[in-house]
Amino acid sequence: MHDIWDLDQRGIPGGMIATTAFEQAANAQSAALNFDPAIVYVPHPIQDRTDDEIKTIARDALTPVMRMISASA
Repeated sequence: MHDIWDLDQRGIPGGMIATTAFEQAANAQSAALNFDPAIVYVPHPIQDRTDDEIKTIARDALTPVMRMISASA
């Protein structure tokens, strides 16, 4: 979060991908920084997933990630 905030302060757009387990923490940090970052959340956990499960998570995240990076341009 702080890295994206730092980039934003420099005029460089950014975004992040995090698992849903970190949504509450990200909301708290963004509120503390008075910053509305671009975030795409994916299912938690990531570790111990099969290759097929990871591919599905990535495929499902593709459209939101493309929207996020297009909006930052």
